Amino acid sequence: MYSGAAVQAAAAGKRGIMKALSKLLGQIRYECIAGTVDAQVSAVVYDSRKVTEGCLFLCIAGANADGHDFAADVVEKGARVLVVEKEVALPEAMLPPQKEVTVIKVADTRYAMAFLAAEWFGNPAREMKTIGITGTKGKTTTTYMVKSILEHAGHKVGLIGTIEVIIGDKRIHAVNTTPESYLLQEYLRQMADAGCDAVVMEVSSQGLKLHRTQGFIFDFGIFTNLEPDHIGPNEHADFEEYLNCKGLLFRQCRTGIVNRDDVHWKQVTEGHTCELETYGFAKDADLRAEDLDLVKKPGELGVAFHVKGRMDFSVEVPTPGRFSVYNALTAIAICRHFGVEPEAIRKALLEAKVKGRIEMVKVSDAFTLLIDYAHNAMSLESLLGTLREYEPNRLVCLFGCGGNRSKLRRYEMGEVSGKLADFTIITSDNPRFEEPWDIIGDIKIGIGRTEGKYVEICDRKEAIAYAIDHGEPGDIIVLAGKGHEDYQEIKGVKYPMDERDLIRDILKERGWK
Repeated sequence: MYSGAAVQAAAAGKRGIMKALSKLLGQIRYECIAGTVDAQVSAVVYDSRKVTEGCLFLCIAGANADGHDFAADVVEKGARVLVVEKEVALPEAMLPPQKEVTVIKVADTRYAMAFLAAEWFGNPAREMKTIGITGTKGKTTTTYMVKSILEHAGHKVGLIGTIEVIIGDKRIHAVNTTPESYLLQEYLRQMADAGCDAVVMEVSSQGLKLHRTQGFIFDFGIFTNLEPDHIGPNEHADFEEYLNCKGLLFRQCRTGIVNRDDVHWKQVTEGHTCELETYGFAKDADLRAEDLDLVKKPGELGVAFHVKGRMDFSVEVPTPGRFSVYNALTAIAICRHFGVEPEAIRKALLEAKVKGRIEMVKVSDAFTLLIDYAHNAMSLESLLGTLREYEPNRLVCLFGCGGNRSKLRRYEMGEVSGKLADFTIITSDNPRFEEPWDIIGDIKIGIGRTEGKYVEICDRKEAIAYAIDHGEPGDIIVLAGKGHEDYQEIKGVKYPMDERDLIRDILKERGWK
């Protein structure tokens, strides 16, 4: 459960804010099975531990607990209204006329919570342009690109994503890619109050499945690409469900912007209720990239291309690979609707950086060093394949695997690195409650299926130092797996560890400038 409910409830209690239940229920189909909709509500809460006097409590069925089981308990603590999706057992003493408790039944309490939260916070999404980006890959990078471009054009932009939430100068660590609906609406309210005129957010398939983004209509919904992912217990039953959940965004936005090159784009947009436009390399895309050129500079990699179709100008992006073109095209397609001029787009794309997403760290003009979050075989294969196109002297891959996770992932990542990298440095990631050397042993099983050369260095700082010390002219060195993470988890403790700090310390120790 998130702390936002507690914060809001406490704040409401202190200020004496009361809102009419009938108003909160304005956009929801419901049945009042006890009490009256004329009740006044002091707060909206969905964590039984955070109940306050006079609040509305949403009975949410979660993975580990069901709020319906706590109905009597929350009424005893002072809850004035219960919103339920199934019957709850309340003693007669807790029901009218003995007690002023209202019970509202809805089809889905998660769905209802999104609308209740939107109304509770005054529908903040209506005060800004809202941009939602979904897809398997590219969401994080594209959100930062959009933010950079729009801010260069004079807009004030909030961001909600996998890494963090940004509200003005305030940065909040993200727990989920798409926050629970209540917390999302709370963030939107803070953004509107801070003067943001736009918000760009990552919209996960889980977020769509669990109705976290209901309660408002996105101005723009974007689809980047789709590959099998997030399929398994507590996620999606199969690829079809995963695809269908992604498609929900296009029944909740005014303008849909989709990658025409993705083979699934027609399936994802089936049944859409929005205006559609496309981008990609395809000749019939509304906005397309032409004349792709790989850019290689001392210690840096990038791409350059020409934008054609609904806009016409050249652009350079200081991150490598074809997927960088897609990310940039997505951002350009969005910002076109804001009337951003080509020159502002050019400048913003040159400066847009995302922590841990193909993040270049300048160490030497002789070789290129980058940090990336690639932490499974699919993402590592995509990354190394992209870097291969730049014809490095050697492609060096440094990575480890997380503890208390699938051994299969370790075998697969070892095999991918052994096949695609010229040299692999096997090290530790987040060992958690496993022994690091045991994890390294599993990775070696995978790399042993190839002819790839490797070295084992358990200490991650020592491994990075080895990579830097042995860098050769024309090498591309990848530090994979940690990305934006700034910790290492060992035996239940998260120790501070940021690869950028490690690199700075290594260079300082060697007297490098």
